Amino acid sequence: MSDVFDYDLLIIGAGVGGHGAALHAVKSGLKTAIVEADVMGGTCVNRGCIPSKALLAAAGRVRELRNEHHLKSMGIQVGGVSYDRAAIADHAKNLVSKIQGDMTNSLTRLGVDIIQGWARLAGEQKAVIDTPAGERTVTAKDIILSPGSVPFVPPGIEVDGKTVFTSDEALKLDWLPDWIAIIGSGYIGLEFSDIYTALGCEVTIIEALDQLMPTFDPDIAKVAQRVLIAPRDIDTRAGLIAKTVTPGNPVVIELADRETKEVMEVLEVDACLVATGRIPATKDLGLEQVGVEVDRRGFIPVNDHLQVTRDGEPVPHLWAIGDATGKMMLAHAASAQGVITVENICGQPRTVNYMSIPAAAFTHPEVSFVGLTEPAARQKAEAEGFEIDTVRTYFKGNSKALAEGESDGLAKVIYRKDTGEILGAHIIGLHAADLIQEAANAIFQGQTVTDLSFCVHTHPTLSEVLDEAFKRAVVVPA
Repeated sequence: MSDVFDYDLLIIGAGVGGHGAALHAVKSGLKTAIVEADVMGGTCVNRGCIPSKALLAAAGRVRELRNEHHLKSMGIQVGGVSYDRAAIADHAKNLVSKIQGDMTNSLTRLGVDIIQGWARLAGEQKAVIDTPAGERTVTAKDIILSPGSVPFVPPGIEVDGKTVFTSDEALKLDWLPDWIAIIGSGYIGLEFSDIYTALGCEVTIIEALDQLMPTFDPDIAKVAQRVLIAPRDIDTRAGLIAKTVTPGNPVVIELADRETKEVMEVLEVDACLVATGRIPATKDLGLEQVGVEVDRRGFIPVNDHLQVTRDGEPVPHLWAIGDATGKMMLAHAASAQGVITVENICGQPRTVNYMSIPAAAFTHPEVSFVGLTEPAARQKAEAEGFEIDTVRTYFKGNSKALAEGESDGLAKVIYRKDTGEILGAHIIGLHAADLIQEAANAIFQGQTVTDLSFCVHTHPTLSEVLDEAFKRAVVVPA
């Protein structure tokens, strides 16, 4: 380390991305400090992935134990299933506390300096931190910005944190409304509809676009409509926007035509969850001190190596990772970016293969995907002059799924017809979030459907759903 700087690397933001970068930095021999204004773990650990999975796990058990028909088919009889809302909320809260502690301990053990406070750039290779003890200036050879994101609340929606709230408040599970409206049918909306219906709430999902789950592959969305929405106490409103949402008892929601903004319907519900995505938390970072402007949505501009750019050119020794870059707003994507950034800092040029990063909704059953949807793949094929093909396999033909009594599901693989290159994979079904990793690794390693068709999968396991897909795929030699 140079005597000129306090640290080799300063990381601003201790979410999953910043934490992963810090671990890899120490492994790479860099003297590292990490700054956090709130709590260790960022959105994922405190207000996202971790508490939501704890709630989903508990709610899923309730749903399973109350499904008398399913259990009876396996020769099991269970009666009088109840739950304690506060205890379920505590389960999520305790898990968050444990993982917070584990993350802090892992950094402390490795000698990473953890600084509590709000950091902003004060020039190149310099930051000013507002700490509880006062202002502190820190210099570093390289700085990584990892400020994360916050929930997006559209205009016209008033949030009071009690009757109208975002996922941040919903995860506390302070109460269970009899009837709740959920605005948005993406991952957050789907997962909370799963939690609320399992715990006995009536749900109305509001989606501005003409169909539910607009970002999912159409085949997956179709199955999801049948297994995740239709059998449950869920009403839907597609093609309408929530023009206004007014907190109170009841919550009043004006639903309007997306184009004309004419009010078409008024709902009066007990609560409303605003699940309309997230926006970067890039305010007050001091970017103006180095001449960097965020884009119109607030994202920090970066190149393929995750260097922050100014007028298209990299700013020396300044990097950004995670949600604030807008590349892929997933915790594990941020972690991957953190590792890759440290590699680049250490003179090992690397980039992130976003096509190989999977995503999942932890509903019951789960939904997962990696790569392109079929419409996106067809668009790419038309632009680049090749043909694609698809193959579908079903959980109802899988021995393990049948043994579990959970055979609703579909796996779909999209690939190039000439080379067998995998362009996308999509799964809805039991343990879909785990199954998708095989396809993700294959995309990363450049394996074709032909390569994978010769891999041996354990029998009987759910992995054979993908095995069957790879074996059904046909590659036509050019």
